[in-house]
Order: sequence, then structure tokens, then C-alpha cells
Amino acid sequence: MMTGKKLIISALVLALVQIGFLVWIIAGRAAILRDGKQVLLRVEPIDPRDLLRGDYIILSYDISRLPVKLIANIPTGKLTSDDTPIVVRLRQGAGGYWGATTAWFGQAPGPAASDAVDIVGHVSEGWDLSAATTIAPNYGIERFYLPEGEGMAIQNDMRVRPFGVRVAIATDGAAQIKALMDGDKTLFEEPLY
Repeated sequence: MMTGKKLIISALVLALVQIGFLVWIIAGRAAILRDGKQVLLRVEPIDPRDLLRGDYIILSYDISRLPVKLIANIPTGKLTSDDTPIVVRLRQGAGGYWGATTAWFGQAPGPAASDAVDIVGHVSEGWDLSAATTIAPNYGIERFYLPEGEGMAIQNDMRVRPFGVRVAIATDGAAQIKALMDGDKTLFEEPLY
């Protein structure tokens, strides 16, 4: 049986491990926001409310519907996707928005040039890879939470004028939403911590 002193020491060690884990998660997210390459993606809203968390916007991007013809390494005769990561190379285009130029299942064959950036997403199993279809990767940046009561107004505004999301992308392709933009105006910016 543990003595009172050993029990207190065990509880303190466990608390420190849990705090350390939380700090590690927060610091990783902050590092992407602080040091990641920033890109602007055009967005389309889907749904502005979560009963447990409040207002949010589910975001869809131009890169959320990726033409299969952009995927450079589909094996001959492969008809459906596997449950796999996908790397999508982005370059800045018209209006400052970034778009997909090519993609690879698994890993890119080489690093992106200085005028491009690679974002890593995930493709679920079963997407049709025949010539005329698209797939829908998930990049982990499809949901943005807003202050209570602002979701519906922003969703309605998104239907009549262009909105974007400034995204920070780390060198490993992990992405974090940095800010919600209404044209050139920053509506909400994510804090580092």
C-alpha cells in the first residue's frame, strides 16, 4: 500500500505529465501559426451552428474538390482510393488566392519551390479515380468557431461576397487556420496561445 507521501508524489508526477502534454499540443499549434507559410484560400460556408460549442462555419475550399487528373502518382489500373494521406501543392493565383497545381498520394517527390507550398490532407477509402471525377481531401481546417451569435450573419454574407481564410502551413504540410477574411478585412484572427 502507498504511503501518503508516495501518493502525493505520484499525483504530482501525473499532473506534470498531463500539463506537459497539453503544453506540447499548444506549442505545436502556435509554431505552425507563427512560422508556417501563409496562404489565402477562398471559402464557401456549409453550416454555422453546433449546439454544444456555439457558432462555427464548416468551410469548403477550392482545394476541397480536387480533380483526380491533378494526382500525379495514381498506379495504372487503380480505380478507387485507399484510406491515405495526400500532398497537394499550392501556388498563388488570381486575386491572391492559392490553388492546387498537382497532388500525390503519400508523399511529394520533392520539396516545393519557394513560390509554392505543400499542404497535407487525408483521403478516405472508396473515391472513384476514373478520369472525370474529383475527390474530397480533408485538411483539418474545415471548421472555424466564431463568437456566439455571429455565425448566421457571416454565413449569409459569404453567399454574396468573397470570403477567405488565411492559413499557416508548416514545412511538414500541417495546416492551421490563422484568420477569417472578408475580402481584405480580417474579421477574426486566431491567437497563438
